[in-house]
Amino acid sequence: MSILHRAHFTISAAQIDQLPPPGPPEVCFVGRSNAGKSSAINVLANQRKLAFSSKTPGRTRLINMFGIPDPLSPGDFLGHLVDLPGYGYAAVARHEKQDWAEILGDYLATRPSIAGIVLLIDIRRGVTDLDMRLADWIAPTGKPVLALLTKADKLPYGQRIKAVAEVRRQLREIGALHALPFSSTDRIGLPEATECIENWISPKVVP
Repeated sequence: MSILHRAHFTISAAQIDQLPPPGPPEVCFVGRSNAGKSSAINVLANQRKLAFSSKTPGRTRLINMFGIPDPLSPGDFLGHLVDLPGYGYAAVARHEKQDWAEILGDYLATRPSIAGIVLLIDIRRGVTDLDMRLADWIAPTGKPVLALLTKADKLPYGQRIKAVAEVRRQLREIGALHALPFSSTDRIGLPEATECIENWISPKVVP
């Protein structure tokens, strides 16, 4: 069993200072609203309703943390999965977008326990201007990035490969970037994504 399957909800926070102190490794999930972020977290954790997916894109405004218990030390965590607010939905007021941008930017720039960043990109849209803005926040951190090109089941295999190559080209400034076609419904890319995230959290633990 993957260690990610042990994840459970620990806390929601509207601001960075409401989070627990930095500690075990954190893998954060970030991306444009409606890119499939919550669905990806749920399938990686093998749980149907771990991460909340709002019916109205852009309405999930909180930072949600999901702890992965340490089986050798009850009460402690091996690490956390962190669901950051979706960004950029057109129906959200401008001042709300700015608030979310500040939360995202502050978390990515100042949180020392980040072990890796999962960037969700809709494979049918490709890299948008908003994704490039996220990349601009991510690049200075030097953290490794896994780009999951979600909804890959919507494209044939050849187009998926071309989309991955284009994302790598456009996001090359990030540095340590690994990109995968991914589908929560068809479980495309799930083993590779799971292995990458597990290694960020606890390379010495064998699930």
